[in-house]
Amino acid sequence: MARNPERRIALVDAAIEVLAREGARGLTFRAVDAEAGVPAGTASNYFVNRDDLFTQAGARIHVRMTPDAAEAEVAMRPAPTRGLYVDLMRWLVRRMAAERTGYLAFLELRLEATRRPALAAELNRAVRAEFDANRMLHLDSGLPGDSDVFLTLYLAMTGLMLEHFTLPEVLADQELDELVATVVHRIIPED
Repeated sequence: MARNPERRIALVDAAIEVLAREGARGLTFRAVDAEAGVPAGTASNYFVNRDDLFTQAGARIHVRMTPDAAEAEVAMRPAPTRGLYVDLMRWLVRRMAAERTGYLAFLELRLEATRRPALAAELNRAVRAEFDANRMLHLDSGLPGDSDVFLTLYLAMTGLMLEHFTLPEVLADQELDELVATVVHRIIPED
């Protein structure tokens, strides 16, 4: 097994690009090698099999999608109001749009996890850890609403992003920032 960590990251990032563009069926070692611009056979030196490649892509996707800690700290500085929640959710949408490839690859990984137990375990671990961390941030920050409000907002925003990235024409007559505000205003209690 090859030990160059920079090349491994480049290969996993290439796998994420392939997933977003071609789906799970298109994720082959050959496609990853071509996307990464490395000699044929390179990916097979870094990953035991496709399951390993999928699992490592699942772990890497969260690194790519996690906001910079300093940016998150700045975003949380204003008073914890419903208005701040609208701003935070808009920030989330902008970050996800900026990492569109990662988000689409993540959707592919979620579907593939229904067929690959190791990938399912990795995604369940990573998504649950992120969910718990965000719920604790919500509760500790003084933002309005309890744990159930956080859960409802999480589910609503997940659905909104799924719709936006996969079938954008369905809500094309709606401004995305206004949809976000509507979701937050319907779920988060007034200040």
